[in-house]
Amino acid sequence: MIRIATIGTSVITESFIDAVAQAGADGSIAVAAVTSRTAERARAFADTTGIATASDDLPGLIAAGEVDAVYVGSPNGAHAAQAREAIAAGAHVFVEKPATPTSDEWDALVAEARTAGVVLFEGMRNVYDPGLVAVRELIPQLGVLRRASFAYCQRSARYDLVLAGETPNIFDPALGGGALMDLGVYPLSAMVALFGEPEAVAAVSARIATGVDGTGTALLSYPGMVGEVTFSKITRSDRPSEIQGELGSLEIDHIAQPRHLRLTLLDGTVVERRIDAADNNMRYEVTRFAELIGGADPAPDQQRTGAVLRTLERIRADGRMV
Repeated sequence: MIRIATIGTSVITESFIDAVAQAGADGSIAVAAVTSRTAERARAFADTTGIATASDDLPGLIAAGEVDAVYVGSPNGAHAAQAREAIAAGAHVFVEKPATPTSDEWDALVAEARTAGVVLFEGMRNVYDPGLVAVRELIPQLGVLRRASFAYCQRSARYDLVLAGETPNIFDPALGGGALMDLGVYPLSAMVALFGEPEAVAAVSARIATGVDGTGTALLSYPGMVGEVTFSKITRSDRPSEIQGELGSLEIDHIAQPRHLRLTLLDGTVVERRIDAADNNMRYEVTRFAELIGGADPAPDQQRTGAVLRTLERIRADGRMV
């Protein structure tokens, strides 16, 4: 069994624990411990999630042989340091998206993990979702691809705190907050997974009071094709994502969790596909993590993460903030 210790006590960590319970129903993987900066906070979270072991000493758990892997579910800005500590201690690492603030940090962690003989993996749930697999299967029917427009716009309840003059973690520039890093990574990762790293980037975003982006759009250039990624944490939209080819279009209900696909061809043919998959689609990335620990090659996964992080950097560097 792969025994995991978690870092972080947020809702996303609760979802991860649930996903591991689903993926590990056969006894292959389980969350064995939760950790936090204080023993009291770790104990409270463990009691809430039903995990027996709680600790404020992650290196001690690893050294004692009580866990084999670590889930890093802390704020974005803390990912690299915590992943590095776990790797140095000899544990496999599952780091929540986006893996690190910069691609250089990611490349360094990949090298350290390779030297230590452990797996380093970024959890990007939609990339491993059966819905995206179905999207990839339908794409050839579109003919020559010309445009892809992916969006994830969901107003955060914590934006009300910003409007009240506060700086919650998800909107804190010091912690790697903002709409691009929180929600924009979903459409961008899907774009890179399906079409590769773009040749050029142009972007614009709207700044909010804390100094981070609240919403924005990036145009991505591919040979003969235009990609568009739209993201927001201060507005909401139910607009589906879409891929357009010379022979038709493919509509995707939700790029973070595709469950309804609609293919429309030039001759009027319409094909609808419903995806029967888990409500908590983190279970699929957990399964992939277990496969990598079992001996599958992590290089393609790590290379995709690197391409996404490089593109995020280009968006931030080239983008105009209004």
